Amino acid sequence: MESKRKNTKRLAESAMLLAVAIVLELVSKMFIPEFPFGGQITLVCMLPVVLCSYRHGVKWGLVVSVTYSLLQMALGAKTVSAAFLPGYFGEEVLISKALLMCLLDYVLAFTVLCLGGIFRNRIQKPGIALLCGTLVALGARYLVHILSGYILFADYGEWFFSLELFQPWGATLINTLSTNLLGFVYSVAYNGCYMIPEIVFTAIASLLIAKIPGVVRKMD
Repeated sequence: MESKRKNTKRLAESAMLLAVAIVLELVSKMFIPEFPFGGQITLVCMLPVVLCSYRHGVKWGLVVSVTYSLLQMALGAKTVSAAFLPGYFGEEVLISKALLMCLLDYVLAFTVLCLGGIFRNRIQKPGIALLCGTLVALGARYLVHILSGYILFADYGEWFFSLELFQPWGATLINTLSTNLLGFVYSVAYNGCYMIPEIVFTAIASLLIAKIPGVVRKMD
C-alpha cells in the first residue's frame, strides 16, 4: 500500500513538473524569438525535467525525459513536418535525414536531461549536486545538437560565416578551414548562440530554487 502511494505521488509530481516545463516553453515562444534554423533561449523550461531526475533518480528521470522529448516533438510539429517535405534538405525528400533529425534534435537531445540526477548521491550538498547535474544534462543536449548540426546542416557553414555580422574574421575562417571543419565550427557556434545562454540561465535558476526548503529533497 505504501509503495502504491509513493508511485502515485511520483507520477503526480512528474506530471506536474512536465506541465510546468511545457508552460514555460509555450510562454517562451510567445515572447522570445526563435532562431532562424531552430533553437531558442527559453525561460529555463528544462529545469523541471532536470529537477524530476534529481528528486526521483536517473532511471525515473529517463522515463520523464523520454516523455518530454515526445512532447517537444509535438510542439515542434511544424518543423518536424517540414523536414519531410522537398526543399528542407534539398530538392528531394530525404526521409533518412528527416528521421535522423527527429532522433537527434528531439528524442536524444531531450532524453539526455535525465542526467540531471547523476550527482544526487555523489555530492553531499543538494544545491551543488543539482547545479552539476544541470550543467551535465544541458551540456549533453548541446553536444547532441552540435552532432546533429554537423551531420545534417554543415553545408550552411560558409553562408553563416559570410554574414556581415562575422566579418572580417568570418572570411578568414572560410578561407582557412576545410569544408568539414568549417561545418563543425558552424554547428558549435550556431547551437551555442542559444544553448550557452540557456545553460547559464538554467544553472543560475537551479541554485536559486535549491534554496527553497524541500525542493531538492530526494524522494527515494
